[in-house]
Amino acid sequence: MAQTQPMRVRSGGNVGVAGAILLAVVLAAPAARAEDEWLGADKVSHAVVSGSIAGGVTCLALTQTRGRFAPYLVGGGVALGLGLGKEGYDALGGGTASMRDLTWDVVGAAVGLGLALVLDLALGRD
Repeated sequence: MAQTQPMRVRSGGNVGVAGAILLAVVLAAPAARAEDEWLGADKVSHAVVSGSIAGGVTCLALTQTRGRFAPYLVGGGVALGLGLGKEGYDALGGGTASMRDLTWDVVGAAVGLGLALVLDLALGRD
């Protein structure tokens, strides 16, 4: 019977370049509109979606690898990559880009990663 190998996460230079380009596009977006409040209803959506993605992907990655940090890097990377991608799309004309939205994406991802860590520690994964 064949043995299964743990999934290995490889970081590619292209992913970093794409992230840097998206961040540059978002940073080049116009300043925040007056109606773009820090605590607006859409900010809750950004945080919840980002946190759910980060936590969910991290928990999935925890089942697929034995590494200690790789699952968290994957979960956070996916959540923040999608958030950057959405804001990049908005900045290129698909909507209204907002650094405040991106900030709430980061907050949500951090909470999602924290919850995944608490779950990981509670279950005593080796």
